[in-house]
Amino acid sequence: MKKLALHWQILLGMLFGVLFALGMVQFSWGPDFVKDWIKPFGSIFINSLKLIAVPLILASLIKGVSDLKDISKLSKMGGRTIITYIVTTVIAVSIGLAIVNVVKPGRTITEETRNELLENYKGDADKKIADAEKQKETGPLQALEDLVPSNIFKAATDNGNMLQVIFFAIFFGIGLILIPEEQAKPVKAFFDGFNAVILKLIDVIMLAAPYGVFALLAALIVESPSADLFVSLFYYALCVVGGLSIMLGIYAIIVWIFTGKSPAYFFKGISPAQLLAFSTSSSAATLPVTMERVEEHLGVDEEVTSFVLPIGATINMDGTSLYQAVAAVFIAQAFGMDLDFTTQLGIIATATLASIGSAAVPGAGMVMLVIVLGQAGIPAAGLALIFAIDRPLDMCRTTVNVTGDAAVSMLVAKSVGKLHTPKPKEWDDNYHQK
Repeated sequence: MKKLALHWQILLGMLFGVLFALGMVQFSWGPDFVKDWIKPFGSIFINSLKLIAVPLILASLIKGVSDLKDISKLSKMGGRTIITYIVTTVIAVSIGLAIVNVVKPGRTITEETRNELLENYKGDADKKIADAEKQKETGPLQALEDLVPSNIFKAATDNGNMLQVIFFAIFFGIGLILIPEEQAKPVKAFFDGFNAVILKLIDVIMLAAPYGVFALLAALIVESPSADLFVSLFYYALCVVGGLSIMLGIYAIIVWIFTGKSPAYFFKGISPAQLLAFSTSSSAATLPVTMERVEEHLGVDEEVTSFVLPIGATINMDGTSLYQAVAAVFIAQAFGMDLDFTTQLGIIATATLASIGSAAVPGAGMVMLVIVLGQAGIPAAGLALIFAIDRPLDMCRTTVNVTGDAAVSMLVAKSVGKLHTPKPKEWDDNYHQK
């Protein structure tokens, strides 16, 4: 018998968690039972996501940077690729922030429910206030000073210092490129293997996702049994999907302006890769198809695709970054927190840099969200509000990630004279090249 797909398992976990909680609140002892015997499993699941955050950043980012191999490539193709990826990511995060600040999906939660949530996570809220007061006493360049850690091991002990870990990972990756290949080879091999282990651990953690969602949703309903939470969740999902749709349109416009290729041409060429990305929620699994479609149907030279697309699968996560921005502000709104302009600028920076470290596998975006929440001082327990529908949204944002990779590859190819009229190769019935 075929095993049920993970996203269906998660959706069922959400449903059963809600139904279980609604049943338990009918008994006087039910809420205490859920808090004492069910909620801890949700906390364990969140902790497991936090546990893997630092190793994931180090492994994925060091591997991605060191894969550049030749630092001189950054002067032309590499520099254009990375700058373009960063620009599109900043655009995506900004769109996400704009939409969530206009719609304010978290504000649909009633004052009573919001007060209950704040009471449940009072410790996190107090820490947020204390950090804000501390921040007021710092100088204008304190953020830049804090970017460089004095001790990487100390920085790695706190998810709130993830920007320092990202800085170290980039710095370390550049160092691997600069030293002789013979010396770098064993170190790179270690991080390649380390990265493979971390990705496998993510797979293992995601096996527990349906149970984690069950526990988180059950506890959430018991602690705050109000329908307005689900109204907010619906508006939150609309914000994410709306932002992702806008990004698809922006890609088409950018390709049209800079390469002269029509949106219809672009989407027709990349559509099979988009569908595979949607079904697998993995940029890495989609990469072979993405490369084939971009080369054979969009006319990008193999020299460009072999460089731009693998790097993009590692560091270009526009859809993921947009989702993180929307999710972070939504959770803050749900907890009654007002994020000032400076904090939201920090979200743009953190989401942009965190996307570089997002592994191209299902569920990794949620791990990166923990980083964004921690950096902005938003309670990580708020993941309970959004995780139930994360898988369907993950499918959507992975589609945007892959589309962004393809768009950037066309831009880079055009800038270096490597974009031509495609000549699709013939394939037999078994999809082997003739």
